[in-house]
Amino acid sequence: MRRSNRLFEIIQILRAAERPLTADALARKLEVSTRTIYRDISALQMMSTPIEGEPGIGYVMRRGYDLPPLNFDLEEIEALRVGLALLSRTGDSALQRAARRIHEKVEALHGPADWLLVAPWGAPPDDPAKGCVQVSTLRDAIRGERKLRLTYLDEQGCQTVRTVRPLALVYHLECVMLASWCELRAGFRHFRTDRIYGCDVLAERFVGQGDALRGVWPDQNRWDPVAPQTAEPV
Repeated sequence: MRRSNRLFEIIQILRAAERPLTADALARKLEVSTRTIYRDISALQMMSTPIEGEPGIGYVMRRGYDLPPLNFDLEEIEALRVGLALLSRTGDSALQRAARRIHEKVEALHGPADWLLVAPWGAPPDDPAKGCVQVSTLRDAIRGERKLRLTYLDEQGCQTVRTVRPLALVYHLECVMLASWCELRAGFRHFRTDRIYGCDVLAERFVGQGDALRGVWPDQNRWDPVAPQTAEPV
């Protein structure tokens, strides 16, 4: 979790708490060290966030404190609601959980809008119990420019093992595609995430190459952001 997100979560947790929370309790909730919580609390207090307390006793948020409202107009709020609901169709479980958290915050500010509905059918869920790799692992590798070793099963049932440089995720209606530079084929290839049955994040990186490869990828694969992807998967 990024530090900015963690600071926001600390504020939300303390606002909702009915009694003081120790740094240990906050650390367990956020899955970080107690030392990290001490640093975060200190940073929030330096930003004039009204958090009171001290190590070993617990922290409380002074009553009446709230975050400033988001300055979205009515249609922007509705676009946000629909966009968040559409994430249920991606199969990306981590993004779905994030969408639910944002949805709760929007509803807390603006109330529900039960008349805005999105059908839930879409890409299959990235359920590790069914052998699928979680899409969040792929997103982390793209951000960190980490190579991946994929075990992939194509449409004909042929299994291959590839080392790839992950570049982008393309969310289609019925599947999610991982666009990569494939070292086996020495070219761009696209892998359906629901056919990736093994994924090892390698220590080897391709730092600084991601932007350059993404710059070439659209032209070589006839990628048009407003038209369906024409490049075939592996």
